[in-house]
Amino acid sequence: MNIATLKEIKDNENRVGLTPQGTEKLTQKNHQVIVQKNAGNGAGFSNKEYIDAGAEILDDPKEIVKKSDILVKVKEPLESEYGLLELFKGKTLFTYLHLSGVPKSLTKKLLENRITGIAYETVENNGTLPLLAPMSQVAGVLAIQYGAEYLQKKYGGRGITLGRIDNTPTAKVIVIGGGVVGCTSAATAAGMGSSVKLFEIDDEKIKKLKEKYSEYENIEIIKSSSETISENIKDADLVVGAVLIAGAKAPVVVNKDMVHSMKKGSVIVDVAIDQGGCVFGSCPTSHTNPICTKENGIIYCCVPNMPGQVALQSTQALTNSTLPYLIKLADKGMAALKTDPGFLKGLNTYNGKIVNKVIAKDLDMMDLYQEIN
Repeated sequence: MNIATLKEIKDNENRVGLTPQGTEKLTQKNHQVIVQKNAGNGAGFSNKEYIDAGAEILDDPKEIVKKSDILVKVKEPLESEYGLLELFKGKTLFTYLHLSGVPKSLTKKLLENRITGIAYETVENNGTLPLLAPMSQVAGVLAIQYGAEYLQKKYGGRGITLGRIDNTPTAKVIVIGGGVVGCTSAATAAGMGSSVKLFEIDDEKIKKLKEKYSEYENIEIIKSSSETISENIKDADLVVGAVLIAGAKAPVVVNKDMVHSMKKGSVIVDVAIDQGGCVFGSCPTSHTNPICTKENGIIYCCVPNMPGQVALQSTQALTNSTLPYLIKLADKGMAALKTDPGFLKGLNTYNGKIVNKVIAKDLDMMDLYQEIN
């Protein structure tokens, strides 16, 4: 197989789809690897490292996609890359797609060009999301780091830290969603000294979270509901939105009234923005312009590719997770999915059809849905 990776073009996206170490493992199995010139620079990987690992370096993305069978990326193709999809007809794209949360035009382009779209975020393994988890961990840490930064007065924030300061009130952090992002955010904020309330809706998960954080005096696990969120959010200095339904558009669990009850200068970091956001008023921001301040003085940070700013660590973690699947895909083609039900769940588009029912419903494209086994 010819496997290729391109330089990411999303704002300040420094990650890359393959490390030199991953490249070497593929070339050792007699696969051909093509890397776009300087694709790894932002993550700290030089062209020479890829060449030494057996890759071919090319500069023109059009030439690269024409020569490749599998294209490995980090982020979904942007509108300016749609032309490349025309040159990639009938081939396989392996990346984060987030089709329920990005413009519908991307799904249409994938279908028009009969591209096999395999999304990292919907691959499953024993009820977990193994290719989403490492970036969720990174995003969970960054949500707290960003929140701490934007609480500073120079950004219009309340003028507090998330640490314990003698003779001052402790910062109050609310985290909504008890998945990987939420748990990582809660532990990070608690470790800094904040008073943390972690909201989760599933009773069985609540029980496990209470056991997990039993030794944390400053983490409280609360059953999530409109009432409990409303009661607590008005006192929050930082709110982290971390609600996830695999592959689906995120439900808005923090409504307009809740947001308007918050104190001026409070910060909302909506990590669910990849899937549309789970907080009223959230809209995608970027690393160049990471925040927007609403009329009530609430600061929103909704950067869809937060891990792009810690690209070395993120790329290493991501490739470590994706590489075993990529090797199976390169070795066996579509048979790799058919023999692994969890991997098969990563398939979003195939042969001109949407094969993920949740995505088809979210996009109101059920007429183009086809069940696949």
